[in-house]
Amino acid sequence: MPVQEVRCSLCRRRIKVHDQYDIPIFDPNTGFAICKNCIREVSRFLDEHDAVKNNAEPQQQSHGFSSELKKVLKKNKPHVIKAYLDEFIIKQERAKKILSVAAYNHYKRMLYDYEHESGEEELDKSNVIILGPTGCGKTALLSHLSRLLDIPFAVTDASSLTEAGFVGADVEVAVRNLYYAAGKDIEKTEHGIIYLDEFDKIARKSGENNSITADPGHEGVQQGLLKMLEGSAVEFTARGQRKHPEAPTIKVNTRNILFIVGGAFVGIEKIVAKRIKKNAAGMGFGVDIPSNEDESKRYDELIHQVRPEDLMKYGIIPEIIGRLPVICTLETLDEDSLLRILTEPKNAPVKQYEKLMEMDNVKLEFEESALRAVAKKAIERKTGARSLKGIIEDTMLDVMYDIPKTNEPRKVVITESCINDGEPPKILPLDESQRINLDKTNDEPDTPDDEENTSA
Repeated sequence: MPVQEVRCSLCRRRIKVHDQYDIPIFDPNTGFAICKNCIREVSRFLDEHDAVKNNAEPQQQSHGFSSELKKVLKKNKPHVIKAYLDEFIIKQERAKKILSVAAYNHYKRMLYDYEHESGEEELDKSNVIILGPTGCGKTALLSHLSRLLDIPFAVTDASSLTEAGFVGADVEVAVRNLYYAAGKDIEKTEHGIIYLDEFDKIARKSGENNSITADPGHEGVQQGLLKMLEGSAVEFTARGQRKHPEAPTIKVNTRNILFIVGGAFVGIEKIVAKRIKKNAAGMGFGVDIPSNEDESKRYDELIHQVRPEDLMKYGIIPEIIGRLPVICTLETLDEDSLLRILTEPKNAPVKQYEKLMEMDNVKLEFEESALRAVAKKAIERKTGARSLKGIIEDTMLDVMYDIPKTNEPRKVVITESCINDGEPPKILPLDESQRINLDKTNDEPDTPDDEENTSA
């Protein structure tokens, strides 16, 4: 059948037809057509109707997804997951353990549900809340975890969500993002993981006190998320438009979806400090004023002592906190940690720029003093690891612009002055760099230039 565009007679959506499979029911003479999504919805409705009629539970979908769970469990045990995260994330040992155990237990819950469908006992899911300063690796942890897992994973920015009825994205958008991450497979969607980033942005403005005014971006959003966290059926439109009687909807049960929420929660350490030192004097000569060097250490001590009551004072409603039993905290990154982030992980910024320059026959080299200067600059900006690549990008902009003009093999050296004073990097002929490298490889006669090329 030639490529054409038809409209489904039920949902009225336009679909480009490439072959007969795209429109299972289509009459060219009358133009009557039914798309695959509508056929699935009708089939599911008939199954539910027959189940209610026979006083039985609706038939579950075929468990092709569950048949691989035992293999996946053997492959993704907590120590294996953490070892994978260690390749990309520096420090945050406790956070990596918490997320590894949470992901592994989520697999076990799925397997238990499939093997005990008719049983009365249920394993409650342990949703996770992640707290930590900006640039400490919250989003990076979850992004690398999603690459390893064999289940759908979706990230949604909680700050963009609004209460139903207001302009903005409804809370159901988080489930819809997971639905598309699962390849529009409802069974996989109902066993996926949702990460809500910037969760602290939807805290109540009035903290633990109730507000009498409308709060469409805060408390109302938390109330809407509460239904999903506790496990209920969520309906959303496939194309993301507002729900109305004529728009077909997709229903997903969130009972088995693991929710992970995260945010910087700026200022929560002060709430913890007040709780710990309720009887401490607020003024006088006996008050300890921490220095800038001790400030990060003090923050790390306080953030690890966060309790549910501190989150309530911050502005998270008690019902939400009750459904986030696991509190995962991340500490700040010091200069040595940022230095390791620059060079050690598989996707370290320095390694990325080295590969980019090698594509132009250029060998890139960073002096250690230059890397430390980058780390110090990131600490001054108070943006953590997220600003490391931007600092290097600013330094190398002119070099990356000029280098491709010729294909001559060269060596580029980044010094401390390049980072701090904006001086141009040193560009040396490749002959000189080969002499430097020969001094290091004289003891290894069996490692010729080929090894240098392969390592590049």
